[in-house]
Amino acid sequence: MDRALSAAASGMEAEELKMSIIANNLANVNTNGFKKSRAEFQDVLYDNLRAAGGQTANGEQIPAGLQVGQGVRTAGTQRIFSMGDIRQTNHAFDVAIEGDGFFQVQQANGEIAYTRDGALKLDATGRFVTTDGQVIIPQITVPRDASGVTIGRDGTVSAILADSSSQPVELGNLTLVRFSNPAGLEPMGHNLYGMTAASGQPIINPPGTQGTGSLAQGFLEGSNVRAVDEMIDLITTQRAYEMGTKIIQAADQMLSSTSNIR
Repeated sequence: MDRALSAAASGMEAEELKMSIIANNLANVNTNGFKKSRAEFQDVLYDNLRAAGGQTANGEQIPAGLQVGQGVRTAGTQRIFSMGDIRQTNHAFDVAIEGDGFFQVQQANGEIAYTRDGALKLDATGRFVTTDGQVIIPQITVPRDASGVTIGRDGTVSAILADSSSQPVELGNLTLVRFSNPAGLEPMGHNLYGMTAASGQPIINPPGTQGTGSLAQGFLEGSNVRAVDEMIDLITTQRAYEMGTKIIQAADQMLSSTSNIR
């Protein structure tokens, strides 16, 4: 009975964690560039009561052993980097990444982070920044007298300046970063990710080259969370948790019956 109780308890704990992940996914269903996560589980060590291939008292080989599992453990969380829906905003500084890649962001401490959120803004000096005011790298400054700012699919930023005779002037080029294993990036909050040893080193390229996606001005990438899929997972998780409670109740009743034997 102890095995049944501990295995059921580990299963309930795993389902609680999965429920937390589902809740976070649903909470971010409207977050720009959000990538959903999923829980991954593994069975734990087994009590090997009789080894397969052993010998019986008569010298015969045992075809199948006797192992009893001790439950489940959480192996990790996998972030799914499939594209979210692209929606049109018609805002000049909204930029969606159509394909792989991240924008580089310089944090206040000088370290570089990465984001899929293309809702860009201009700070007081005319630089492209995130919603939290963190500077987009490479730095591109839009002059105060600029009009008609355009961001090409290849990342070229142009604008018409007061002294440019109505001809667009190139202000700079946005770049994108790819990783060999984006699932290894560390989520930092604020729509940012940090590089880790598992993600590999950043590979910087112009948009639309070497496997990076192209840019779409006037569009934003939404979350890749599908509410219907998450609700289905929520129901199955709830049912699995309920089954764990029933196992514990049944094991407790069996222990109670055993202890009451006269």
